[in-house]
Amino acid sequence: MVMTGLSMAQTAPDVQRGRVLADTYCSMCHSIDKVGPSPLSIAPPFRELHESYPVEALEEALVEGIVTGHPSMPQFSFDPDQASNLIAYLKTLE
Repeated sequence: MVMTGLSMAQTAPDVQRGRVLADTYCSMCHSIDKVGPSPLSIAPPFRELHESYPVEALEEALVEGIVTGHPSMPQFSFDPDQASNLIAYLKTLE
């Protein structure tokens, strides 16, 4: 899902930044929207993450560096502000 200018303008800045991060780093494998399958079938859609655990619990792992969430997931880490923004975006998908 691509956000239109109007819907982006109506979204909180931290959520907007989180959406950009998700699109940039995660959307190649994960569905980052409220509908649709993940491009990589073993990568869970972001909208389902909260069903397994509180998404806030991911913040520390995002900063320290997620080594692997699924077998083909690359290692990456975010700075604290980026992690907070990504969590804010994930919460909009609950």
